[in-house]
Amino acid sequence: MNRLASLLIALPLLLTGCAGVAPQPAAPPLFADAAFKPPSEPVGARDLFALSPAMRDYLHSPAFQAHLRNKGLERGLIDALYSKTDLKLEYESSHTRTAAETYAARTGNCLSLVIMTAAFARELGMTVHFRSVLADETWSRDGGIYLVSTHVNIVLGHHKAHGILYDETSGRELVVDFLPPPDASRLHSRELEEDDIVALYLNNRAAESLVQGHVDDAYWWARAAVATHPPGAVAYNTLGVIYERHGDLAMAERAFRTALDREPESIVVMHNLGPLLAQTGRPAEAAEMARRVTSVEPVPPFHYFDKGMAALKAGDYEAARTLFEREIRRAPYYDEFHFWLAVTLLRLGEAKEAREQLALAIDTSTRSDNRQLYSAKLAHLKRQSANSVQAY
Repeated sequence: MNRLASLLIALPLLLTGCAGVAPQPAAPPLFADAAFKPPSEPVGARDLFALSPAMRDYLHSPAFQAHLRNKGLERGLIDALYSKTDLKLEYESSHTRTAAETYAARTGNCLSLVIMTAAFARELGMTVHFRSVLADETWSRDGGIYLVSTHVNIVLGHHKAHGILYDETSGRELVVDFLPPPDASRLHSRELEEDDIVALYLNNRAAESLVQGHVDDAYWWARAAVATHPPGAVAYNTLGVIYERHGDLAMAERAFRTALDREPESIVVMHNLGPLLAQTGRPAEAAEMARRVTSVEPVPPFHYFDKGMAALKAGDYEAARTLFEREIRRAPYYDEFHFWLAVTLLRLGEAKEAREQLALAIDTSTRSDNRQLYSAKLAHLKRQSANSVQAY
């Protein structure tokens, strides 16, 4: 069984929050501070929504003010931040940033964009609500670590007596959704507290540090996520993955079991705990955990893709195509599946279909480096096609 880690990066959230309650650290036995080196950077979320001087300058600039006058508070704000004429922000899923960092970099993943939007909205006196959209989870993997994401968005509104002098031409509330899932308007959602967003930010930073191989930093970010109140199963699971990578199997099991206590039906946690039980000499418990996983999820994520890669490596291109297409039917918005189907189609001599799959890979990718790679390969294919026509 593959070892899967719930390390949430692109707009995921499986947490609940409770406003107005002071943060409480987890029970000491779940932490092993002495086993890890100090973090290489400050860890925490104190300035998560803080505006930088540059952000304040932009907020009071003539261009920004013109957007508000022309379209009202909510729509004017979104137009100022995300139109292609001013900031020219780009979507990039690999790193979670604070509001100020996102503005400075002009790039961010979905959570970063939500955080930055909330920071500007609050400065303008708007109401801000975070929501978790109850869509299917999305799996990906990076550096041998499996990542699972769910989706959040933000709802902006305003108070009539906010003191801003612009025309309020927008509606009472505006839902802002970055990379919405299919049929997002039909999906149910639940409101989140700011503590949930903070916990998600901390957990994402832990996941990203782990993907980069910075296990010590990952521990401190995950520890901070667990110390939020109330801590969610996701934070405990991430802490367990870090302990396992660090070789602390007893601590890993303790964290996984704590996560499972809070979310007894979590497939992600069971995916992680089962192999750990087998590794520590408890095959019967591991088999029971595997049975529970299979009863809910008969075919694990990446199952057909991995078989397709094996077929591609063996030169069985027809089998590889069938398997890649089958995985795409389960996850049509994952760029890597489209890319490798394109490679397979090229091996089969189907250049037109390969170009179509490369175009889909570009459209569905959430990472700028991958988009550049796919774009270069697509341009190369188009040049080859043009040369073939000329030669003919």
